[in-house]
Amino acid sequence: MSAAISKALQLCKTAAVASKPVLSKCLYYAKVEMVPPKLSDLPAIRSGITNLIKSAQTGSYRNLTVREAWLNTLVGAEVLCWFFVGECIGKRHIVGYDV
Repeated sequence: MSAAISKALQLCKTAAVASKPVLSKCLYYAKVEMVPPKLSDLPAIRSGITNLIKSAQTGSYRNLTVREAWLNTLVGAEVLCWFFVGECIGKRHIVGYDV
């Protein structure tokens, strides 16, 4: 029994050492990417929305490559799916509100 416990402890130590670089990189990207927008980011957001509207009005979205269009479609689908998942979590039910 003590041999199994010592092997389990050794395995946990090895896993902790091996996962430390990956977790530190994940934590770094989480700190950088998951912050809310600052006031200094608002002009860039406004210009991005303006460019999106101009693209829709002028039809320049037709000049996208297939890769860019596919990536934009995937991002839109992801946002839509997270919206529906958030709704299901908020309702605490899949179909409707559990009254």
